[in-house]
Amino acid sequence: RCGTSARLPSSVDEVMRRYYEFAIAVILIGILSLLLLQALGRTGNEMEEAGVQADAAAIRMGLIEVVAHRETFGGNLPKSDNPLDWVATRPERYLGEVDGMPDSTSVWYFDRGAKELVYRFRDGHRARFKLSRDGNVDSPRAVVAGVGLLRLEDQ
Repeated sequence: RCGTSARLPSSVDEVMRRYYEFAIAVILIGILSLLLLQALGRTGNEMEEAGVQADAAAIRMGLIEVVAHRETFGGNLPKSDNPLDWVATRPERYLGEVDGMPDSTSVWYFDRGAKELVYRFRDGHRARFKLSRDGNVDSPRAVVAGVGLLRLEDQ
């Protein structure tokens, strides 16, 4: 009649079978969507962790530059326990020195009380770093003249 090749179902059984097929397809698509969203969430967390590690590496390089400059030309190292007072550049979203934990997430801050540089992740857990000034460092990675940035256990 209309020029379409769509066939109308011939029986109630055929209609029910199509409803079941449709329901199964919807359930499968829902499950696959849920799995995809979970994978995207994990990937987002891994990307945020990679960003924190890259920022920490840049801070470590800045500390190495400061110490190398002092070793070459003399002078004193900064007195501050905040490693970002030592380096020329700061990570994006650095809030500065604070007392306690800020409400914001995905931010860097220096906790004055704990004397730790902290990154607060979107999910609320924190990566903590401490400036090391002595040579008694378990990990000699990125430590020059006893100065380095050590990652503490996450909270």
